[in-house]
Amino acid sequence: MYQRVREYAAEHHMLQQSDIVIAGISGGADSICLLFVLLELKKELGFSVTAVHVHHGLRADSADRDAGYVERICREQEIELEIFHEDVKAYAKLHKLTEEEAGREVRRAAFLKVLKQKGGTKIALAHHQNDNVETLMLNLCRGTGLKGIGGIPPAEGVWIHPLLCLKRKEVESYLEERGISYCTDETNLEDGYARNKIRNHVIPYLEAEINVQSSDHMAETMRQMRLLGTYVEIEAGKYKKACICADEAGGILLQKDAFGHTPEALKPYVLHSILCQAAGKSKDIEAVHVRLVRELMDKQVGRRISLPYGVTAGRCYEGIRFTKEEQETGGEEDTEDLHISCRVIERTPEMRTFPKTPYTKWFDYDIIKNTVKMRHREPGDYITIDRNGRTQKLKQYFINEKIPREERDRIWLVADGHHIMWVIGGRQNQKYQVTEHTKRILEIEVDGGEKDGRDCKGIVVGRRSCKED
Repeated sequence: MYQRVREYAAEHHMLQQSDIVIAGISGGADSICLLFVLLELKKELGFSVTAVHVHHGLRADSADRDAGYVERICREQEIELEIFHEDVKAYAKLHKLTEEEAGREVRRAAFLKVLKQKGGTKIALAHHQNDNVETLMLNLCRGTGLKGIGGIPPAEGVWIHPLLCLKRKEVESYLEERGISYCTDETNLEDGYARNKIRNHVIPYLEAEINVQSSDHMAETMRQMRLLGTYVEIEAGKYKKACICADEAGGILLQKDAFGHTPEALKPYVLHSILCQAAGKSKDIEAVHVRLVRELMDKQVGRRISLPYGVTAGRCYEGIRFTKEEQETGGEEDTEDLHISCRVIERTPEMRTFPKTPYTKWFDYDIIKNTVKMRHREPGDYITIDRNGRTQKLKQYFINEKIPREERDRIWLVADGHHIMWVIGGRQNQKYQVTEHTKRILEIEVDGGEKDGRDCKGIVVGRRSCKED
């Protein structure tokens, strides 16, 4: 089993020697298995581990027992531990969430806080194949798109899931064979949550009455959907570029004629991307907003609709114009953090696959001349646009990509001096691409906020500068 996890982590480039891993440890079988697997991998690869436990304040004595058990295990294994005590019930009431949703939010906030404090590069969570199947079924029942059908990604930004290749029974067998105890959350056996109903009734029925390999087949479908999702995102980006332009007032103009040439299957993805660009973030941009914009295209000139984050879409002769009202923010932008981590990897002959996510990039470390910096644009910035070494001023690149003028100063860049290695969410510099001659790889990952690099209040870098690794 350990070998399978090791190969799975290597396939998805999850862990390297330079990593500082923040591990979410609840005390249950899944997270305890994760902890001990990470400890085995740590001996082999040499990264560091800090455990984080979140006490939700929901199960009284049993929750105290879990926290105490995690504290004892970490002390015995000489692992640093951070414990957070949260009132999830009060948080849920305040933010009008279910307790399940609130728990997820407070855990995520705790993991990110420790990641920032420790200069971490990865957050490891203990989801396994059964969790992924439950997520798929929940998404299908509630309504979802291509991304939701893809389930939980193995690695995305700083988040990694090394146990996704395992079933729950394999996790429990691993602990039993090694005589490792764990805590049992009694609420997992109750049917109070929709996920528990799927876990306790739906999946067992499917495996007993329909196909014993139901979960395996669903896991394979999710894998294929994630690959398809990456392809669709790339293709939608091409059509988006062809059908939008910046108008004189600084808004975004979606041109009706050009949009008409977009394949029907890609239109929702193109519109979603445009809405996210206009809003400056992707959270709360939903299918209903995409549908409203599509309907607006067929209405008379002058009609307008209001969208999240102060965005207004107005029907004009050319198509639809998106504008955003300036909102009072008390001197700070109301934005989510953008977390950037980087590490240097020694290239081995086995490294034949490259990261497929648009927000993880590899660069040839050995040709970097200066200290790599994450910053906004400066005078003199340029980018190499093809393998022949042809360069282009960054300003011209923004014009060609139809990025509105007022947004250009907010886009984050990865820079080697004035040579732009990566416009985050956009073009990667051709000069720095990994080739067969590359000996060391610089990996840069982006997670959180609106991933096109706009409107990001905070920057958390895995090292002071990537070059210092």
